[in-house]
Amino acid sequence: MGTDIYSEALEYHRMGRKGKIEVVVTKPFSTQKDLSLAYSPGVARPCQEIAENSEDAYEYTAKGNLVAVISNGSAVLGLGNIGALAGKPVMEGKGALFKKFADIDVFDIEVSSEDPDEFVRTCELISPTFGGINLEDIKAPECFYIEEKLKELVDIPVFHDDQHGTAIITSAAFLNAIEITGRDIKELKAVFNGAGAAGIACAQMFVSLGLPKENLIMCDSKGTIYRGRTESMNPYKERFANDTPHRNLGEALVGADLFCGVSAAGVLTQDMVKTMAPKPIIFAMANPEPEISYPEAVEARPDCIMATGRSDYHNQVNNVLCFPFLFRGALDVRATEINTEMKIAAVRAIADLAKEEVPDRVLRAYGVERFEFGPTYLIPTPFDPRALLRIAPAVAKAAMETGVARKPLENLEKYTEHLESTLGMSKAILRYIANRVKKEPVRVVYPEGDNRKVVRAAILAMEENLAIPVLLGDRATIDSILSAQGVTDHQIEIIDPSQEEERVERYAAEFFKRKQRKGITLPYAKDMIRRDTGYFGAMMLSTGDVDSMVYGQSLPYPYAVRRVLHCIGKSTEHKTVASVYMMVFKNRTLFFADTAVNIDPTDQQLADIAVSVADFVKEFDITPKVAMLSYSNFGSSQTSSAAKVARATALIKEMAPGLQVDGEMQANMAFNTELREELFPFSALEGEPNILIFPDLNAANIAYKLFMRLAEVDTIGPILVGLKKSAHIIERGSNPDNIFNLTTLAALKARQNLC
Repeated sequence: MGTDIYSEALEYHRMGRKGKIEVVVTKPFSTQKDLSLAYSPGVARPCQEIAENSEDAYEYTAKGNLVAVISNGSAVLGLGNIGALAGKPVMEGKGALFKKFADIDVFDIEVSSEDPDEFVRTCELISPTFGGINLEDIKAPECFYIEEKLKELVDIPVFHDDQHGTAIITSAAFLNAIEITGRDIKELKAVFNGAGAAGIACAQMFVSLGLPKENLIMCDSKGTIYRGRTESMNPYKERFANDTPHRNLGEALVGADLFCGVSAAGVLTQDMVKTMAPKPIIFAMANPEPEISYPEAVEARPDCIMATGRSDYHNQVNNVLCFPFLFRGALDVRATEINTEMKIAAVRAIADLAKEEVPDRVLRAYGVERFEFGPTYLIPTPFDPRALLRIAPAVAKAAMETGVARKPLENLEKYTEHLESTLGMSKAILRYIANRVKKEPVRVVYPEGDNRKVVRAAILAMEENLAIPVLLGDRATIDSILSAQGVTDHQIEIIDPSQEEERVERYAAEFFKRKQRKGITLPYAKDMIRRDTGYFGAMMLSTGDVDSMVYGQSLPYPYAVRRVLHCIGKSTEHKTVASVYMMVFKNRTLFFADTAVNIDPTDQQLADIAVSVADFVKEFDITPKVAMLSYSNFGSSQTSSAAKVARATALIKEMAPGLQVDGEMQANMAFNTELREELFPFSALEGEPNILIFPDLNAANIAYKLFMRLAEVDTIGPILVGLKKSAHIIERGSNPDNIFNLTTLAALKARQNLC
């Protein structure tokens, strides 16, 4: 089932602007004055300051938030030695992760040399550009030498993620596993398989945490690494050579408490696992297939505790849980290095996070009722949004305590608040929603089932297990589109309304009952529902044959929404149906309403809209804060438009006394909190709003479309609120990603309706 992922990946990387990253200008750069400040002659002044004091580079340039992701492509995960240029897509991807998870800028640099000294010299020469260096996909043992030499030569953090990122996550799981099993780290017997970058780094980190080196046996493809072995040895393996009579992995594992593998698929057998100590700890982290599969390990030893690199099993070891946040903390104190103490601080922060009570938003994000510290929850899930707020401050604190911080923080608590407010979690919101509804996918009908973009979005929804798609239209046409997109074996339901006489009769009877006093006859209702997939789909939703509907790809919005309003009743709580756009910015999420339905709402309708949107926003675990927008500030104008917004605000306070809301106010006043507090200290709105209610459709529609085109924002919508059922109208001509995003929200609202 599914499409060709490799073809999709090629198209993903080449569509639009090629690659995955770009450079963005961060200062005004549109006037002659801007140019004179940014370049000649104004730029001379910061150059002079930096020449006098090199630390000023952190004040006047991007150095302090810039990391080099640098590689020679000699050990690309799963691909091997493919060379510097071929590894560039991976390095761009790493840069994208840094940016998305920790707002760290990256230049990816591919060095076409496998000479370690030449590579080191290259890094040394370019190091003044950067606040840190992330070494990536460099083969062992050269990677050890390169990192060690660079740490001697440069005064910025140098971190080989393939080594230490894996080691940090694995070590967090290790600490929690030995706690759960009641083991003493000093008495534990550990066997490592894989003596490359990650394997040796994991072993070294375990030793740094207290595991006696003599209790550790390391194996590679030639067998155990023992004192006196000469074949396939190097100084880094030699560090872990112990006196042992064992000569292969099977012998070493007898009675072992821990297996830690960063090697190759299938090297650990069930028979080997059976010889391990009670409650064996098995970390099988080979990618893409582990040393032993999770089902095989559990079958052989039901009492085992296991972690892998895979997302479909418990305890996924994923470096993204570490490296962005580790660098964030190091950069923010201008650390000269990432030392062992900083890495251990990250280990303990991750381990401790797994013991915290998991908030509802994380549980819903992963579609489970609970995560509880124990054998199947050793470490936080890879995308736990709290990781930033735990790891970065812990790393910064360790850097300060060990004297490698050139700019110590005055207050760690305020630093944590800064991280939360400026980096936030809004970019991940769709992922949270998707994971939340995956457990029980809902049935979503797409009336325009013969549209290629709609079909593509339906395929994505199916592949992500968000929904069971129902496509309406000619079966042969839809089958042809699915086949062209490589989908043959699928769970997509196809319905041709012209061939569904029983449904047509049933839906027409129900529709006639609703509209018989609105000039609709029963024969006309039958003909309309048979011919018009929009009405057919809306009646499927109305009668409960599906859970949600996404529609409007080929129609002007008013025509599409009319079909919904004719068939789907209003909710009992809210008497005004309205639309809201979710505007996901880099550091915040805002909700704009009403953007598409009510042309000139009354004061009561504005109040209904505000309360509806506030209730919707609560589903994201966001405390709603509503700004009622106008060109007037708190009575500064007495025109009918401004007065309407003021009256609506008063109505909202009666309808929802606990809701933070105020107005009427200008848009700039809504976000200039200092000025608002100074001029209007009586305002009930605390801080910045997250819901903007516009006085009419003109204002709302113009505002969101301007942001869509001119700002760095992801827009999701329009989302209909105030209906009994989950029906949503996409914009005409939407691309598959937009349709998929709206499907995600449609599925969430449908799941809420079913609960």
